[in-house]
Amino acid sequence: MEFLAIDSDVSIVPSWMPLLRQSFICSGVVTFYFIHGLFVGAPTVFIPQLRREHNSTDSIDLSMESWLSSALFYSSIPWAVIIPIFAYYFGRKKTEIILCFDTLISSVILYYSTSPRQIIISQIIIGMLPAGHLTVSVMVLTEYFSPRYRGIFMSVKSATVFWGIWMSNAIGTYFHWSNIAILSFVCSAYTLSTLLWTESPYWLASKGRFRECVETHRWLKGTDAESEEELKRLIDYHKSRFNSRNGRRPILILKSTFNAITESSFYKPLLIATLTICLFHISGKFAFSIYAIRILKDITVSEWTAYNGMLILDGLTILGMYVGSSFSKFLKRRTMILYASSLGAAFLLLLSVYLYLIEYEIVSDNKYVSILLLAAYCMSMSCGPMIMALCVCGELSPLQNRSLFLCVICIIFNSLMAVMLKLSPYLFKSVGLSGSFLFYGIGSYTVIGLLYKYLPETKDKTILEVQKYFEGNFCIKEEHEVMLTERRLVEIGHPMTN
Repeated sequence: MEFLAIDSDVSIVPSWMPLLRQSFICSGVVTFYFIHGLFVGAPTVFIPQLRREHNSTDSIDLSMESWLSSALFYSSIPWAVIIPIFAYYFGRKKTEIILCFDTLISSVILYYSTSPRQIIISQIIIGMLPAGHLTVSVMVLTEYFSPRYRGIFMSVKSATVFWGIWMSNAIGTYFHWSNIAILSFVCSAYTLSTLLWTESPYWLASKGRFRECVETHRWLKGTDAESEEELKRLIDYHKSRFNSRNGRRPILILKSTFNAITESSFYKPLLIATLTICLFHISGKFAFSIYAIRILKDITVSEWTAYNGMLILDGLTILGMYVGSSFSKFLKRRTMILYASSLGAAFLLLLSVYLYLIEYEIVSDNKYVSILLLAAYCMSMSCGPMIMALCVCGELSPLQNRSLFLCVICIIFNSLMAVMLKLSPYLFKSVGLSGSFLFYGIGSYTVIGLLYKYLPETKDKTILEVQKYFEGNFCIKEEHEVMLTERRLVEIGHPMTN
């Protein structure tokens, strides 16, 4: 595995070409997120339409409604294990190509579906997609893009799932729900551009294919001094890993992995990351987005107002996510997630109290007050856990066994999502909206209290500093030493080799 000198035979690449090529790859990844949003938002509108077509609410009972909304996430759980393994052995490009054909097949099945059971089949097949977003798509977003552009691309994709939900709801409001499948098919056809991608230079280096790694890295990121330095560190890092692996028996590797995951630097951040995921779900924001028509119809007693209110709240959710992204540039992570979540939970409790007062005829019903409180809740939660939960999870991920860490996080995230979406209709029916808002509000404050006690500040902290915090070692190196080690171990090391 000899490696040619990287400063030889370097052809000058125009400065705008790397950005153009990376933008092309980013467009494919973002399209996958958008398709995900289309499928997540589809049950919100096709369930009422199917009931109208059959002229009966019994055509889709409560159990079927909950399965239509949650099947996608239940089916994603096994893929959270399969996809990282496939990406490790066969590469990022081939894994994304499989996602392309998965979305194409699911879109066709959804379009031709005429019964709830057929729709569930399409939801189960597309379950590969949400698992891919927390695994292989994260790899692509961190491995293919230059550090100078990475922040831009991450900002573009941050609210794309909710753009998909909003578009799905808009189509279902004014047209037949099958048009969602048409748009999904068109977007899936565009993702076939993945066939034109190059393989990840990080994956190529991890397999010892250094010559291909050099060619791919320069094609993607150019030949400027910064990119060439990154390439040199990439090669040096993986060469050293290959040398350290020589002679190690598989049993010793497994023992080393087991010892690593039982250390505090692994399980402590995993537990705290799980708390942030719990806040994401117990806040109720995602469940309210999926069951928006049902909730708003109970509040406004008008189906048309409920549909329009749903689109407005979806728009406020997207706006809140972009506002939160802007605030995150100068506010601390703890400040963002704790204050925004506390404010959102306060609006939930106020709304619950207000609905209870109406129920007991203490105050008169004013729909505008309810909608205003609900809108304030959407904005607050969008600025907090909806954008910060996964961000904090990524910053808490340790250097060693990062692929295992992300795999566990993906399983926990999708499992909780499936359970919450499955149980929410029963919660709404058993305790009503006022009781549901109370449950989500109290649950949110419980998790917020735990995060207040245990969540460390991760903004502007290197991964080494965060790891030392959990190890109980506060003797941090000098800044230049930390940054040097960080650049060698973090920016170069990709998830599947840690």
